[in-house]
Amino acid sequence: MPFISAEVEYPVLTCFLMGFSRRLTMALGGQVGPDLPDSVITEAANIFVGVNALLLFGFFMVLLWAHLRLSRPWDAMMIAVSPAVITTGLINWDFMVVALTALGVLAWARNRPVWAGVWLGLGVAAKLYPLLLFVPLAVLCFRSGRLRQFWLALAGGVASWVAVNLPVYVLSPSGWLYFWTFNVDRGADWGSLWYALSLVGVQVEDVSRAQSVWMVLGTAAICALLLLAPRRPRWSQGVLLVLVLFLVVNKVYSPQYVLWLLPFVVLARPRWRDWAVFGVAETLYFMAIWGQLDGTLSTGAGGSGPYMAAVFLRIGVQLWIAGLVIRDIFRPEFDPVRNPQWNSRHALAEPLLDDPDGGVLDRAPDAGWMRVVPWLR
Repeated sequence: MPFISAEVEYPVLTCFLMGFSRRLTMALGGQVGPDLPDSVITEAANIFVGVNALLLFGFFMVLLWAHLRLSRPWDAMMIAVSPAVITTGLINWDFMVVALTALGVLAWARNRPVWAGVWLGLGVAAKLYPLLLFVPLAVLCFRSGRLRQFWLALAGGVASWVAVNLPVYVLSPSGWLYFWTFNVDRGADWGSLWYALSLVGVQVEDVSRAQSVWMVLGTAAICALLLLAPRRPRWSQGVLLVLVLFLVVNKVYSPQYVLWLLPFVVLARPRWRDWAVFGVAETLYFMAIWGQLDGTLSTGAGGSGPYMAAVFLRIGVQLWIAGLVIRDIFRPEFDPVRNPQWNSRHALAEPLLDDPDGGVLDRAPDAGWMRVVPWLR
């Protein structure tokens, strides 16, 4: 039983899904115990994998359903056919949090801030990264004078997160805290920039502190960009920048983390060329991490050159996508969402759209207090 009789490195809602899958496996005939023969254990493992595959496929359908109801439903095809879905979809339970996050984005686009917060709060209860979505949302709501809607979303998020976490904390405070202490205490791990640097002889003494410093500085820079840009950026653009920052400086990059970023690559930069480059880099990293773990990718001298190259390529492509988004923020005519008629001969098609999935932010003018901003620019 997660949290009660076993320490688990995942948040509460993910552990609920794990436990639910376990109970379904046992209901379908899977047996669990220390003295069972190998054949029985193998059968139970196969049932468990099948149960989880069906459940995660359901969350994948929810993800696609949500994107099909946004302003550019055809872009959902970029998610549906992404190689990341095939390669990483069954590594972990991340499709649940990705689906919950998509429901939060859809609710915000439909001017339902409370429900947006509820879905995002449930996402935070499954994995921590949906919390990052509130950062650019706060800045953009402040810039447009829509802080009431932001506070409603935040209240919905806090309420749903507390509703899921509080019972577990009451039952087992130490089990509930294990997720937080595990992630604070861990060092540089597979896939991270810090781990790749250690392979080339660059040792960072306190990775947790380095990560925190870069997150604070990078987030401050992104917030300043969202606030001071000549035209208010789209919410998905701000989310992509914050997610790229988090994934680049994080202490670990598990292969399935690409699923966190994929929907916002599609929302912020829906170009098939960019999608293809992003998919190639992530797929090469997917192959490199397993080859490195298996020992088949190491050079004859025991080096890790191909693996390090895959890590740096993946980071470079993520930063390249972020750079394109920053260019789109300052040159909205290059934004595929704001200027869907863009082509090389007609660089500007009027009128430009604003933020079709921005909910109350769409076509919202800057608030009166933004009059002090021009001299900052």
